[in-house]
Amino acid sequence: MLNRVPIHRSVIRHTLFMGGDREIILMSLVISVALIFILQSLLSTIFGICLWLFSLWASRIMVKADPKMRDIYLQYIRYARFYSAKSTPFFEEK
Repeated sequence: MLNRVPIHRSVIRHTLFMGGDREIILMSLVISVALIFILQSLLSTIFGICLWLFSLWASRIMVKADPKMRDIYLQYIRYARFYSAKSTPFFEEK
């Protein structure tokens, strides 16, 4: 008979912060706070708060669709647009 090993939920759960992807939320928070404190005007404060709330909303929608969407997109943009057909790595065009 096979032994069962319990796996705790915290090991397989995705790293989310405030319902969105942790890196996206924290980076948008840093950018918004920097915008607010560097420019120090009412317009920049309103824009910084709106920017952060929009990124929080968009990140939550993205995580509901797929929690690993950011990782998948980063992998996707590393792919080349076209891979030419070659029989071996040592193929030379004439």
